Amino acid sequence: MTRIDFHTNVPDKIAYACRLVRKAYNAASTSGAKNRIVVMTEDSDQLARFDAALWAVSDVDFLPHVHANDPLAPDTPIVLADSDDVELPQADLLINLAQRAPAQFEAFPRLIEVVSTEEADAAAGRIRFVAYKRQDFKPEHLSVGKS
Repeated sequence: MTRIDFHTNVPDKIAYACRLVRKAYNAASTSGAKNRIVVMTEDSDQLARFDAALWAVSDVDFLPHVHANDPLAPDTPIVLADSDDVELPQADLLINLAQRAPAQFEAFPRLIEVVSTEEADAAAGRIRFVAYKRQDFKPEHLSVGKS
């Protein structure tokens, strides 16, 4: 069953997700290799902003990433998507920046829902949290920012 974690009260979803991706990518998976990560964004605008932010995370870290529809997606450790209509590669972690639950989340061992301090985003996060619980998942909650 997919482990679901909610990280809420995040002041800047893009910056926070970049740090999450960097940490997860650099951590070894159970096989000893680098983790594979998929990031689901709300739309193409947020995907473009996140893509640009990944290039600027650090002067010394390289986070290899492509869009889900890129032919290299099956071989690239970090894949970005903005739609449930694309086939997502197998990965260790799915990070959701969208206000909707990813349609394919159960294919991943772990899902991290990133929820900002914006009221509309927080309300959508609460709806997803309850929906996961109704599906017999046991989402965990971490409040990141100050209330």
